[in-house]
Formats: sequence, C-alpha cells, structure tokens
Amino acid sequence: VQLQASGGGLVQPGGSLRLSCAASGTFFSINAMAWYRQAPGKQRELVAAITSGRSTNYADSVKGRFTISVDNAENTVYLQMSSLKPEDTAVYYCKAEVYRYMWSQVTSNYWGQGTLVTVSS
Repeated sequence: VQLQASGGGLVQPGGSLRLSCAASGTFFSINAMAWYRQAPGKQRELVAAITSGRSTNYADSVKGRFTISVDNAENTVYLQMSSLKPEDTAVYYCKAEVYRYMWSQVTSNYWGQGTLVTVSS
C-alpha cells in the first residue's frame, strides 16, 4: 500500500491550502484515513481523521478552520485548510488504516511521505 501526499507549499497567514493523499496498491478496504503534522522540535500530532462512514475527528487547534473529506471511490483523503496561522507550519503526513485482505480482522497502518506546509508572510 502506498500513500502519495501532495498540496503543501508556502501560504500567507489567513490563507488557504488543500492537501490530498491518494492510496494505491493491493488491499481489501480502507477503514479510516487521517492527517497528522509534525512541527520542528515537536512530536507528531493528529490533525484530523475520517472513517469510511465519514465520521470525523479534529484537533481542537484546527476545529472550524480545517475540513477533512474522503473520496472512497478514489481512495483519496483531502484536508482543506483555511485561516492558516504560522503555528500551522509543519510537515503534514497522511495515514491510512487498511484491511489488507477480505478476512483481515485488524487493520494495518500506512503512512505517506509528508508534505511541507509553511505559513509565513
């Protein structure tokens, strides 16, 4: 299973950016996908998560500003980021919880390579 993240870049404070992450390879189904971020000198933290049933969960720091969505047919998760702040600067990673086989009873976690988001004037 491979995850390809894209959409990072430099944006001014108050601006918007949309991240995408597409899962490819051989697997039965995706149970959930999520975005994490890691700022310099800090631990990786959960930003937002979404299940295949479209239940969502957000970090308090991004509620009301970020929106996670999923295209189940394309195995792609998106993160729409608005009202960006300098403290949102980080490498953003996507993660997929995958059932590898039809008979799998537990999921396996896969990570994308990360995409850098820099919020600065």
